[in-house]
Amino acid sequence: MTRSAQYEILHDTHYRYSAPVSLAQQLAHLWPRECAWQICHGQALQVSPPPCQRIERQDVFGNPLTRMVFERPHDSLSVLARLHIEVLPRPVVHQQASPPWEQARAALGYSGQPFAGEALNALRYRFESPYVHLKQRFADYAADCFPPDRPLLIGVQALMEKIFSEFTFDAVATQVATPLIEVLEARRGVCQDFAHLMLACLRSIGLAARYVSGYLLTQPPPGQARLIGADASHAWVSVFCPKHGWVDFDPTNNVCPGLEHITLAWGRDFADVSPLHGVILGGGNHDPEVQVTVMPISATSESLAAL
Repeated sequence: MTRSAQYEILHDTHYRYSAPVSLAQQLAHLWPRECAWQICHGQALQVSPPPCQRIERQDVFGNPLTRMVFERPHDSLSVLARLHIEVLPRPVVHQQASPPWEQARAALGYSGQPFAGEALNALRYRFESPYVHLKQRFADYAADCFPPDRPLLIGVQALMEKIFSEFTFDAVATQVATPLIEVLEARRGVCQDFAHLMLACLRSIGLAARYVSGYLLTQPPPGQARLIGADASHAWVSVFCPKHGWVDFDPTNNVCPGLEHITLAWGRDFADVSPLHGVILGGGNHDPEVQVTVMPISATSESLAAL
């Protein structure tokens, strides 16, 4: 029997505005996209105040996207997403059997022949994006991981291990817009920084890689109960391999994602898949309060039938 893991996920976001908001439009990436390795058994979105319009569609990367329009004054906003996800085992990837990294790079270069299939889709993840710039500094940092003729996925594994061993997780060292050069120099950051850095290194040597947002099951200290709202969104990278397709790597934890990683969306970088962002008229000063809970179904007695 194929082993899988099921989770209840709560993503709770609150905005409290210092002045009323008269008009607003919000875009939410809070629904999980369809993947071969996970099944969404239920989803619910509670929004207060209720939007005047709510439109469900897909963005340009194929991620589910919720567009909400608010046309009445409000001084707070609450968005609670509740998911029931089953994660399935992923196929075993034999990294040694992947083609040389130079061959993978050449497959994404212009040769006079039209691109087709997944290679055409991969091209959008080959170039710069708002938070990921191509620089020689990043190519130099990755150089020792990609000697001549090394299998692509062996090189990516080495880069993941290098970032994991040389960087320190520090929740207060960076902000969303902290330049990657500063992250590289300080050797500190969070999962978003490490994913962006790994993307910059891979793209700077000519490879295609995308940013994956989602959730990660974290374990409480021995003897302590799991705390509601103590988790957070997570980020990792996915690399295009001409032979294997897209293969995921998590530089924050030095693992290839498996049953404890829940995929939400992917894009060029965080800007494409921010859980909630938009434009408002009014509002004054405001900062979001975000709480995320990832709970194994076996660890809770609550029924998910209401989703």
